[in-house]
Amino acid sequence: MIRKGSIAKLALEDGTVYEGISIGTAGEVDGEVVFNTSMTGYQEIITDPSYRGQIVAMTSPMIGNYGVNDDDVESAEPQLSGFIVREDSRVKSNFRSNLTLQDYLKKHSVVAIAGIDTRAIVRRIRSKGAQKGILSTIDLNDESLVAKAKSSLGLVGRDLVREVVPASASNWEQKLHYLMDVCDHQSHSPPRALSHGSSGKPPKIVCLDFGMKWNIARHLSQRGNQVVVLPGTATAHDVLSENPDGIFLSNGPGDPEPLDYAINTIRDLLGKKPIFGICLGHQLLSLASGAKTFKLKFGHRGGNQPVLNVETGKVEITSQNHGFAVDEASLPSSLKITHRNLNDNTIAGVRHTLHNAFSVQYHPEASAGPHDSSYLFNEFQKALNI
Repeated sequence: MIRKGSIAKLALEDGTVYEGISIGTAGEVDGEVVFNTSMTGYQEIITDPSYRGQIVAMTSPMIGNYGVNDDDVESAEPQLSGFIVREDSRVKSNFRSNLTLQDYLKKHSVVAIAGIDTRAIVRRIRSKGAQKGILSTIDLNDESLVAKAKSSLGLVGRDLVREVVPASASNWEQKLHYLMDVCDHQSHSPPRALSHGSSGKPPKIVCLDFGMKWNIARHLSQRGNQVVVLPGTATAHDVLSENPDGIFLSNGPGDPEPLDYAINTIRDLLGKKPIFGICLGHQLLSLASGAKTFKLKFGHRGGNQPVLNVETGKVEITSQNHGFAVDEASLPSSLKITHRNLNDNTIAGVRHTLHNAFSVQYHPEASAGPHDSSYLFNEFQKALNI
């Protein structure tokens, strides 16, 4: 039973309006309304910078039953525009939790709604595609909300990366949480404390941060690397001046094609150092190599997405969050497909045939999600100049 509270409304650009109960802060936000099929990991989803500009609906009927803690975050604060659940739990039944989900949403001024039929939202999005929307506790007039939804910016053509990149360079030292490290170590035995040739120094990895999930940096640090994080707006000169052994291209929000500065930087870096890209980093590496991208009808978001490793024939269950994909028809001969999404056969990974560079469309760092693909960090480790 949904408890009583302030009214909130969600309006879509197609004219559909849903009425529910506010479980976050009072306010009004716009964004592209998308859905995530994960049953757990809501805290990681809320803090994932890739969700910038999006209102996220969770398909699991109850969200929040293990509360929120200080460890399971992927950035310093929530990043999504708004949050939608069928029912939010009033408990926080986990020994690590220190807040309920509702208290967390209010603390960080997230506009959120409960008590609406999330199944109906998902069916509409799957049928008509991702929708621009407005989530409000202030304006409750249906016609006004629909008009605002129609006139909102959406994701296509916007540079959302500049809203989430770090202000300056930094050194990353935090490693995996001990619970995740145990799981990852048992699954794939990640190498530790590797040294750089005869110098005895650890390999140095420069991460171009376009909105990087923190667990990616934790994985790289866990493997004994020196990790330097640069804003995604950095130039090739900025990157190479760090004298890295490898370059990582992070995930991030929105449409990759407007990011000319990042595409040009990656193009200038190809062939200079080993490169590994994830999600937006995969799209940018492909664009820099001559491919094109397109907007998916409703995207891939969840911790249960099947991917075929074309090179091994094995299927991996992966965590994904993206609304754009690489256009196979535009793929240059310099890119070889290594992975495919088994739900729609879109490209899920590529390897450069001329340079030491590869990327995947999904999230091998999980957090939250399965650990099937964490071996990719080991592949990158082996590719470093060590």
